[in-house]
Amino acid sequence: MKDGIREIWPFLGQLLACLICLALGICVGNIDGGKAVMSSSVDITGENREAVRNWGISFKESGERPGTELSQEVLKKYNAYCMGSAEEKKIYLTFDCGFENGNTPEILDALKKHNTQATFFVVGHYLESAPELVKRMVEEGHTVGNHTYHHPDMSAICTQESFNKELEEVNAAYKELTGQDMVKYYRPPQGRYTLNNLAMAKEAGYSTIFWSLAYVDWEQDKQPDPGKSIDKLCDRIHPGAIVLLHNTSSTNAEILDELLTKWENMGYTVCPLEELCEDTK
Repeated sequence: MKDGIREIWPFLGQLLACLICLALGICVGNIDGGKAVMSSSVDITGENREAVRNWGISFKESGERPGTELSQEVLKKYNAYCMGSAEEKKIYLTFDCGFENGNTPEILDALKKHNTQATFFVVGHYLESAPELVKRMVEEGHTVGNHTYHHPDMSAICTQESFNKELEEVNAAYKELTGQDMVKYYRPPQGRYTLNNLAMAKEAGYSTIFWSLAYVDWEQDKQPDPGKSIDKLCDRIHPGAIVLLHNTSSTNAEILDELLTKWENMGYTVCPLEELCEDTK
C-alpha cells in the first residue's frame, strides 16, 4: 500500500498544483482527457498549445530522414530540435540516464576509444546515485543535459514556476557536484509535452531536444539482439540525426564500439550537440 502511494504521489502533487492554479485564475484549460493546463503568460494565438503530445517519428526508406510529429519550422519557434541539416552526414548522439545499472562505464569506454562526444540527459536521482560517472562524463568532454529532477509527465505541469523548479533542481545538484552550471538542454521524459511546455522551456532559457532515431532499448529484461540492433541503427541512420539511446541498455554497451565504427565507415561524423544548437540559432 505504501509503495502504491509513493508511485501516485508525484501525480497527485501535480494535480493539486494545477487545481490551485485554476482556483487563482493563473491557468486556463484542464487536465481531463490527457490535456495539460496553459500558462496565461504565453501567447496561444493560432495554436492549440494545451494538447498533450507524445513525440513520434515515422521511418521511411533506408538512410532517409524520418517524418516527425512537428516540423523543424515549428520547432524552431520554440528553440527546440529533433535533427540537424540534411546536407551533411553529421549526427548527434544522446543518452537518457534514468538510473545506473552498470552499463555506462562500457559506453563511456567506447566513446573515449572513438574520441566521440555525446550528451547524457540525467535526472536528479542519477546525480545522487552515480556522481563519479557524471564527473567522468564531464572530464571526458561530454555534455550533461537536463532530464528533469523527478522524471514526471511534464505535460501535466501548468505553471512556469513549477516547470522551472523541475529543471533548476537538476541544475543546482549538478553545480554542487561539478562546480559548473549545466548547459540548458532539456529532454521531456517519455517524450510527453505540450506546445505550452516548449514555450515554458524557451522562456526559461532552455532548448528542448527531441530525436529522429531511437529504438526499443529501455526494457532491461527484454534487451534487443545485438546484431539486429546494429542493423536497425545503421539502416535508419540519416544526415542530421539526433540519436536517442538509453544508458541502462546492456545491448547498447555491447554494440556501441562496433556501431560507431560502422557509422564512421558509412561516412558519418558524431558531432557535439552544441554544434547543432549553435548552427541553427
